[in-house]
Amino acid sequence: MKYVPVILIYARLVIGALLVILSLLKIEYFSAVAITLISIGLLTDVFDGIVARQLNVSTEKLRRLDSAVDQIFWLLVLGAIYLECRSFFALNAAKLLMLLVLEVATYAVCFVKFRKEVATHSWGAKLWVLISFATLVQIIITCKSRILFEICFYIGMISRIEIIVIFLILKNWANDVPTFYHALLLRQNKPIKRHKLFNG
Repeated sequence: MKYVPVILIYARLVIGALLVILSLLKIEYFSAVAITLISIGLLTDVFDGIVARQLNVSTEKLRRLDSAVDQIFWLLVLGAIYLECRSFFALNAAKLLMLLVLEVATYAVCFVKFRKEVATHSWGAKLWVLISFATLVQIIITCKSRILFEICFYIGMISRIEIIVIFLILKNWANDVPTFYHALLLRQNKPIKRHKLFNG
């Protein structure tokens, strides 16, 4: 049972790779298959942490692995969708580049300061994942997204900036820091409330 969270984490790598392969193969009903696979991937992301905490195996190493695999999974998802809807990516290249730069910046700040990966699992980041999922579904179906993508873009920017602020506030690396306010509490050596289901 203790290996279930690890299996759920690595399942996302398999799902992401399968998405790219199916996109390259130009299969029929790709949209329906892709949405189903991404939904399963999202569910594994939700439940790996919950299961780990229920089994009392939610370690720093596991949380770092979770974050690293998340990045690869979503990059594979974007790669698969790019192969299907290149026009969307061309039209929104500037904003997508800005998000990418900020994403890289979060990792750079974290690594420079703590020599470790990002594993904050902040509430803003979780919200961004949900909005991103809805946006990606729309793109997969129509190869277009205006309002949803705008919302996704700004929430993404804000959540990335907050993560950078969290790292600048923290004295020591920590995983599962819900907001910058919680980072301030940790900096003052004050305990933060942790929900058994949502953050380690």
